[in-house]
Amino acid sequence: MRPFLTLFGAAILLALSLPVQAGPVQDILQEHGAIIEKSSRKTIEPAIDALANSGLPQAQQVLEDWQAKDMWLRKEDGLFFKGEVLPSKAIRLSDFDTGEVVGEADKTALKQLKPNSGIRALIATALVQFQLSDPDPARRAEALIAITRAPDASTLAPLRGSIEGEVDPGLKARKLRLERLLTISFDPDEAARIGAIESFAGDLGVDVRAALNPILTTKRRVFAGDPPGDLNIARMLKPGSDALPEAEAYDLIVAAKLGPPRLTPDDLRAAMLANIENGAVGGVPVAELSTDAARIRAYAALANAGAVPAAVTDAQAAEAVKAHRFADIYDEPSKPVTDAASATLSAVETKVALNQALDLGLDALSLASIYFLAAIGLAITFGVMGVINMAHGEFIMMGAYTGYVVQQLIPNYTLSIIVAIPMAFAVTFGAGVAMERLVIRWLYSRPLETLLATFGISIALQQIAKNIFGTQARPLTSPGWLDGAWVLNDVVSISYIRIAIFVLALIFLGFFLFLMKKTRLGLETRAVTQNPRMAASMGINPDRVNMLTFGLGSGIAGIAGVAIGLYAKVTSELGADYIVQSFMTVVVGGVGNIWGTLLGATMIGSLQKGIEWLNPSNTLAAQTYMIIFIIIFIQFRPRGIIALKGRAAGD
Repeated sequence: MRPFLTLFGAAILLALSLPVQAGPVQDILQEHGAIIEKSSRKTIEPAIDALANSGLPQAQQVLEDWQAKDMWLRKEDGLFFKGEVLPSKAIRLSDFDTGEVVGEADKTALKQLKPNSGIRALIATALVQFQLSDPDPARRAEALIAITRAPDASTLAPLRGSIEGEVDPGLKARKLRLERLLTISFDPDEAARIGAIESFAGDLGVDVRAALNPILTTKRRVFAGDPPGDLNIARMLKPGSDALPEAEAYDLIVAAKLGPPRLTPDDLRAAMLANIENGAVGGVPVAELSTDAARIRAYAALANAGAVPAAVTDAQAAEAVKAHRFADIYDEPSKPVTDAASATLSAVETKVALNQALDLGLDALSLASIYFLAAIGLAITFGVMGVINMAHGEFIMMGAYTGYVVQQLIPNYTLSIIVAIPMAFAVTFGAGVAMERLVIRWLYSRPLETLLATFGISIALQQIAKNIFGTQARPLTSPGWLDGAWVLNDVVSISYIRIAIFVLALIFLGFFLFLMKKTRLGLETRAVTQNPRMAASMGINPDRVNMLTFGLGSGIAGIAGVAIGLYAKVTSELGADYIVQSFMTVVVGGVGNIWGTLLGATMIGSLQKGIEWLNPSNTLAAQTYMIIFIIIFIQFRPRGIIALKGRAAGD
């Protein structure tokens, strides 16, 4: 016990031996010492404001120390210090004014000030004015982010003061924009607010709409006569319209205490049951309460006696509604401000709608690119050979899995994709030639048998893929330079992968046009398409052309699989997800025609995206509506948008 008392006494003597500090910061802390020690969110603001607005160079550091819970109060004399906990558990105290160490003290002689989250938030707001002019650009950027997250009127003046001295062009532009946004919400000058609002006309930023929408919020109010002239009226309302049903209008009257509550059947029934006396309710015998008129008469008697609150019938409510006026009143009292906000927001929404249409068009174009890649091989195969190949989707799947296998062997994603594209073509080309030689060649001119055979092959290929790779989706990772999206503005953006697929589709379009127009294989293919007997008489081997064409279409499906695998998950069912769209693309565009396939893919992609935009919560419905539209379309153009003559058209 004696050693303990000795240690305690030494601590007290040490604390008392510390010199009393005096200075402007300490004076401010002493002036607000009571509320600082109390640390209440409701009362602390004067102390924080006094420090922040003191103009003292030490103010920022004091606020940061306070926020970090490094401020300590010495109990003996009520002075405040910055405290640092030493390994010996003693507290090293530093003077806030000079920054010099003034000594050490035991925890028992001190009180640590621990501001709660609310006080720390207030301190953070006060620190913004210092951070906005901090030499470190990162600190200035953090201050702008803090203001954006929690905008406040108190930050407007320091933000304006920091703009002129800002040397970083990017930060200066952000400060100017943020200053205009805060001006809209917090500047007391009406002309300044209107100028800031009008400066954002046509701006697509979400932050602009977030600043303008609160200005146009309204409250629905009821008046016994005409509304006062000093109110900023958004619109007068006519009871009984869609904007204000009569029931809602009377509810407003009741809420404003301008009329008694409506008498509902439940209220009436409850009042009858609660006020039965001597076999009667309000003087009306219970036996007579079988009609609404009798129950209302009984309720009126109870109301006159004070047993129940007064109430009104539907007829009385309708009369009360006719006698009152209803209006939506802006929360913003200034009519010029709301007029400017309404006009600017209207211009913004118009531009947003146009950009949403552009964004929808880009989505449709990217989807059309995917469908074009998936269908282009089928278009050539179907057009030249007249074969309904239900296993075409599995060639897409084989190409995607080839890309996955190549990535396992070549970890460099860019190089692996470069290698995977010709590898996928080679694998699926060989598989297509084998399928044509072993199965398809024996089933020419027998479409039903061909359909069944290729459908069976597709199921077999899916099962083989499951046996080799399992049922879990395999990743086909895109190179790092394809990550992210090309962002035009806050509304329009498109991922780099979709752009790459679009470019790949254009490359294939150019390749096929060259192949069909400038090469011997293309010439022979067109000849066999138009008239196989005449082509054979000219020395062309239709059997060889069919084999190469089928292999070529299958190989292109493999390349499409690599591209689609970068966008979608690689599973054994990958091809099945695109086979229906591929056939629809070919049929709508016109079998055997490159340009028809392109137009068909564009039509189907646009149609699907348009339906999904109109009904975004139900993609299955979008697929259904699209198929119905295509069924109707082919009734009028059974040969597609661009029809070929010859065998491809069924001649």
